[in-house]
Amino acid sequence: MRALAALLALCPLPAMACETALLLAIDVSGSIDTGEYHLQVEGLAQALQDGQVQEALLKGQVALAVVQWSGFDQQTLVQDWSRMENPQDIATLIAQVQALPRAFDGSQTAVGQAIRFSTAQFDPVSDCQRRVIDISGDGPENIGHTVTPARQEAMAAKVTINAIAIEDAGAQVAITNFYRKWVITPAGFVITARGLEDYPRALREKLLRELEKPAS
Repeated sequence: MRALAALLALCPLPAMACETALLLAIDVSGSIDTGEYHLQVEGLAQALQDGQVQEALLKGQVALAVVQWSGFDQQTLVQDWSRMENPQDIATLIAQVQALPRAFDGSQTAVGQAIRFSTAQFDPVSDCQRRVIDISGDGPENIGHTVTPARQEAMAAKVTINAIAIEDAGAQVAITNFYRKWVITPAGFVITARGLEDYPRALREKLLRELEKPAS
């Protein structure tokens, strides 16, 4: 028995399987000013600091990445895939998120290109059981007009698209309706944020729904 215990101590246990690869696609188009950009970054950091969110990330051994997107040909992976295997992984990611510079400024809103670019980022996490794009934005597509084929390509790649629609506080739900009708996949959902001040709450709610109640 002692020999077996010693052998087990020398042989690390196999890593748990990654349940979800979650790519956060953040709108940094011209309608997002500097203060609003920082609200999004801090909102993401706050959501990652939440105890329930951290528990779900670790339970599912989730892989996370961040894309920033704006106008035509303006999409970039600003945070490469990070595996959430222990609390230190989450703490490291939070620090990296808080330090993220803004990639683009003052351009239009190419939602379809953002989806297409994001769909192409999942090869490094092909072992994860689910692939989810978590896109946030405060306006409809106004350049490129590729959102319909981009969504179809995501569905063909077995990628789920969920969304946060950032509405002006007190306004109608025009952005929510756009994301619900044209952006999310059949298994996806939209959470509405009433202004960017509501973004941390909306993001926390969405992360918990994505990680604790898989859409597929």
